Amino acid sequence: MRLPLTLILGAALTAFFLGLALLSFVWTPYPVAAMDIAAKLTPPGPAHWLGTDTYGRDVLSQLMVGGRTSIAVALVAMGIGIAGGVPLGLWAAARRGSLVDEVIMRGNDLVFAFPSLVIAILITAILGPGAFNAILAIGIFNIPVFARVTRGGALSLWTLDYIRAAQVAGKGAARISAEHVLPNIANLLIVQGTIQFSLGILAEAGLSYVGLGAQPPIPSWGKMLADSQTMIYTAPLLAVFPGLAIVATVLGLNLIGDGLRDLLDPRLRRK
Repeated sequence: MRLPLTLILGAALTAFFLGLALLSFVWTPYPVAAMDIAAKLTPPGPAHWLGTDTYGRDVLSQLMVGGRTSIAVALVAMGIGIAGGVPLGLWAAARRGSLVDEVIMRGNDLVFAFPSLVIAILITAILGPGAFNAILAIGIFNIPVFARVTRGGALSLWTLDYIRAAQVAGKGAARISAEHVLPNIANLLIVQGTIQFSLGILAEAGLSYVGLGAQPPIPSWGKMLADSQTMIYTAPLLAVFPGLAIVATVLGLNLIGDGLRDLLDPRLRRK
C-alpha cells in the first residue's frame, strides 16, 4: 500500500520535534536554566547553535525542553478528551433520541458556544496558572469534541444489519458499542486525535504566552514567545525559533491527519 505524501511529510516533521523533546530527557547542549549574563543575546554560532536569550540561556536547550512541555500538555489533554468523550458519544448513540442523548448533546452545545481558548483561559484563571491546570482546561474542551465525533460515527452504524444481528443474538448496547461500533469508528477518532493534538499545542502556547501555562523555571514554546516580545527588534530570532517550532509541529500533525484520512477512508483510498 502506497503511503500518502502528506502522511510522510507530516510524520517527518512531527518526528523531528518529538525526537528533540525526547532527547531533552537525557541531553541538552547546556543546562536549561543555566544563565550567563556575559553571553546574553549571543547570535547563533558554534558555541550556541541557536544563540542565547536575554539571560544568557541557551535557546536550543530551552527549545528542546519547551517542546517537551508543550507536547506533553497537548498529548495528555488529548487523552482526557478521548477518555471522557468517546464513552459519552457511544452512550448517546446507543440511546439515540432518549433523554440521555439529549442531555449529552445539549451539554456539548453549551461548551461549543464559547471559544475553546476563552474557556481554557477562564478555567486556568480560576484554578491558577500551571501546566496541570492547562492540561485540565484543554482536556475539558476536548471531551465534547470527541463525544460529537464518536456519536456521529456511531449513529451511522446502529442502522446496519450486523448491528441488528448482534441485538437479535442478545448482546447489550454496551457490548455492541465496544465490540462492533468502536472498532469501526477508530479511523475517525485517530484522525480527530491528531487534529486535537495540534490544537492542544496551540492552546498551550496561547496559555503560556499570557502567563497561565507552565510557570518558570519550566520552559515552554509559548513562554519563550512571551519572553521574546520585548526584544523583537533587538533580537528577532528569539521569537522566530519557538514560533517556527509551533508552526512546524502543528503543520506536521495536520498533515498526518490528512494523510491518515486518505489512508483509512476506503472511498478516498479507491480514488
